[in-house]
Amino acid sequence: MSMDIYKKMRLFAAKNGYFLRMLLKLANSLWDIAMKLRSQIDFSVSVWLGTCTFLVALMILLGGATRLTDSGLSIVDWKPVFGLLPPMNKLEWYTLFEAYKITTEFKTQNFWMKVDDFKSIYWLEYLHRLFGRVIGIIFFVPFLWFLVRGRLRNGLWWRCLCVFCLGAAQGALGWYMVKSGLIGRTDVSQYRLAAHLSLAVVIYIALLWLTLKCIRPRNPVKLQCLSIHSCLLVITVFLTIVAGGFVAGIDAGFAYNTFPLMNGSYVPKGWLEIKPTWKNFFENVATVQFIHRQLGILVVALAILLWIRSRFTYPNILAARLISLAAACSVFQMGLGIATLLTAVPLFFGLLHQAGAIIMLSFAIGVVYELSAERKHDPKTYQVS
Repeated sequence: MSMDIYKKMRLFAAKNGYFLRMLLKLANSLWDIAMKLRSQIDFSVSVWLGTCTFLVALMILLGGATRLTDSGLSIVDWKPVFGLLPPMNKLEWYTLFEAYKITTEFKTQNFWMKVDDFKSIYWLEYLHRLFGRVIGIIFFVPFLWFLVRGRLRNGLWWRCLCVFCLGAAQGALGWYMVKSGLIGRTDVSQYRLAAHLSLAVVIYIALLWLTLKCIRPRNPVKLQCLSIHSCLLVITVFLTIVAGGFVAGIDAGFAYNTFPLMNGSYVPKGWLEIKPTWKNFFENVATVQFIHRQLGILVVALAILLWIRSRFTYPNILAARLISLAAACSVFQMGLGIATLLTAVPLFFGLLHQAGAIIMLSFAIGVVYELSAERKHDPKTYQVS
């Protein structure tokens, strides 16, 4: 049995050798950067921002799990300060359950639920909201400390303050989204869901960019062709994620579970049947899924083309490795998307596909940063430009 496992591991390494080598090289580069950072006075700021970036990525995945399990409407009110504690006794559970029974989702979809069944969807939404508060504390308390200590120099303090304001707005937008699904429909508005997801991704991008500025201080330079190409890749990845939000919002992933054709046609029938026409791009299951598919294909094409071009333009070593990883990740992510579609969006594949999108976006952001910057010669100089 152990020999079989060994053979399978060898086979996996052989098939994915290039991708694994790129990961190891990237890990080695990141390790070298970490060792250099140990001597810098702003290492703690880098760790703080990096931690917040990672937590926001986890928050996005937790939100995806909440959506995929239809748990998001289990809490029908919003108490940013006083909603920290969960129900502590049977009376509190009964009160919450009675409030949930007023929703359209319960009346038409979950009418069979008892209190114990309700708990299974409540806890995930509770953790989602609690985790958001925890991230806010982990971000804001160190922010005040670093601000008082004068560690947030050259404009970093107001950038961090803007990120915190975006986080507060994200909490309010989350409640605005949930509110849309309480009465009159069994799901939240796909428009508000996509907006909520988009803002979360914007916050993630902002934090990742600030983290990169801390660990890789640089002077901005004029964008070249390769860096413009990488910017286009980031924009396309972002739009693909937003389109994925609309797919989730109208459950478009449960239809047209075939690939590469959509029930026998490349362009699905009836993809512009809703009037006015613009609504098809946000409310028509066929159109929304078709757009998400095409954007995913475009991401793969852009990533591979960027990799090919990088073979002739010789970017710095870290940028070259990130470009290779972005290209490999785009293909892997597309494969995950196809698997998710063909299996009708099981929870595991759905979350894995969402995680792949965040990883792909991270590689693309890293590429843009490396290609649009000139490294500073003094590693102890800390500046946010």
